[in-house]
Amino acid sequence: MTEAWAISFREKLDKVYAWPALYVFKFIVPQQKVVEVKALFPNHVSTERQSEKGKYISVTFNMMMPSSEAVVSVYQKVKDIEGIIAL
Repeated sequence: MTEAWAISFREKLDKVYAWPALYVFKFIVPQQKVVEVKALFPNHVSTERQSEKGKYISVTFNMMMPSSEAVVSVYQKVKDIEGIIAL
């Protein structure tokens, strides 16, 4: 994630959302990385759905976010998890 991406994403978020707002984060991770993703957000409830072949898990968090900057910080927090796909 580059700084240019972060700036552009914040601008797009600010056009769509009135902060604070409920934001849905969805991550696709290899099955063995689910615990690692959930550990980053211990105070939030997640929902999970396994892929058809069981190799991947979709992890969804509905989180009240105070600003677009907070949303970007969540994506920056998870970016180092190997194999993660952020939707």
